Order: sequence, then structure tokens, then C-alpha cells
Amino acid sequence: MPHLSSTATGVAQTDVRVGFGVPGFAHPLLAPTEWTELTRPGTPLHWVVLNVDNGPGDRPDPHCLDAAGRLRNAGVRVLGHLDVTYGARGFGELVSDAHRYLDWYLVDGFFLGRCPTERAALPEVARTVTTLRALLRDGPDDGHIVFGHGTHPYPGYADAADQLVTFAGPWSAYRWSQVAEWTADHPPERFCHLVHGMPRGHLDEALRVARWQGASTIYFTDRTEAGRAADPWEALPGYWDEIVSRVGPGVSE
Repeated sequence: MPHLSSTATGVAQTDVRVGFGVPGFAHPLLAPTEWTELTRPGTPLHWVVLNVDNGPGDRPDPHCLDAAGRLRNAGVRVLGHLDVTYGARGFGELVSDAHRYLDWYLVDGFFLGRCPTERAALPEVARTVTTLRALLRDGPDDGHIVFGHGTHPYPGYADAADQLVTFAGPWSAYRWSQVAEWTADHPPERFCHLVHGMPRGHLDEALRVARWQGASTIYFTDRTEAGRAADPWEALPGYWDEIVSRVGPGVSE
């Protein structure tokens, strides 16, 4: 079922802002080009995840401080990575990590990695988010919260976050994926798709899938999971300039 976004009057929207949600590069010392590239004027970024050491780390990292500062000075929203571990990590641990991200890196919100999807886990996740938003209220708004499910969760999760990652995986699965019908009740700005292992020649097709399924935040890369420890998000895709040029003109500020 295609996703058709509409206004309250039933008129289809034509001004959806497609942009990138960057799930996190390698450490700035290992990926200096990647972090610098994100501050290029005109790059259509919705947010960038900062993951220092599977979280904020034990002490402020000067290289990450610099990278986050340059992004925020460029007007880019920076999100601290909180590993929820499918509900296994305790409330106190997550809030402690959030405090460090805010104190050290002045983040604008949080990306909840490995967020659970089932209905039974929702109350605890919602409790965590309520606390996170309270911590973020010193900023210009209540911050930005993204749930990194990687698949379609129980629909009630949409009430707790600003955005849901409803697909994270390889192009071989994405090109044949199906959208959950309940997502049509929400605008495209609420959903994000992260796709790895996508060849250059399929950019247009992938953008069509995202539009058809109603996701306005995307990240596509030709990097792959070359082993169990490999992270396809650590480096820029080989076609970064091309995809920026294709997505960029469609962004209205």
C-alpha cells in the first residue's frame, strides 16, 4: 500500500522536505573527511548521530567536541546515540548517558538505537523519552527523539518519538519491502529509512521506494556489512556528491 500524505483538507502535500539522517560515522580521527563533508553548505541534513564509544564515553573527547560543535554552528541537529539494547538497558543507565551527552556535547536530541518494537516494551520506552524531553527543555524546543527500530514497530511508538526508523538494512531487502498500513496515518516527516549495500545505479529507484512508502528522512550507502563487526555507516557512500545533488534541489528552507 502506498503512503499518501495529505493535509487536513485532503489535499496531497507537494512540499515534503527529503533529507539525510546520518546514523553515525567512525570517530573523527578515523573519518575526518566524512565529518567535514557534513558541514558543506547546502547539504540537506535532517540530523547526524554522534556515537563516541557506543554512547558518550567516559570523558569528553576533544575530537568529538570539535566535530559536534562545527555541525551545530552550521545549523545541523546533532543527536546523541543511546543504545537501548531492545529494552535490556536500564532507565538509569540511559538517563546517565543522556546527561553526559548534554553536558559535554550539547546535543539537540537522541537516537535510541536498537529500540524495541513490541507493545509490552512501549511504557518503559515512553517513560525514558519523557525524562529525555525534560532534560532537553533548556534548548530551543523539546529536542528531537528518533527511535532506531529498523523495522515497523507497534503503532503506539509513533506517539512517543519525533521520528521512527522503520527500515534499516540491505538494499536487497529494501527494494522489495512493504510499508505497514498504519504509517499512512502520519506524514512522511515521521519516518526514516537507512539502506546499505545499495549500488550507484539504483539511486532513483531507492528514492522512489522512500517516497512511495512515505519516508522523508533517508540515508543510502554502497558500503556493506563485510563481517559481523563491520559497520556500513562508518564512511560516506561512494556516490555522496551525486545523491546530495539529487536530493538537495528538492529541499525548501
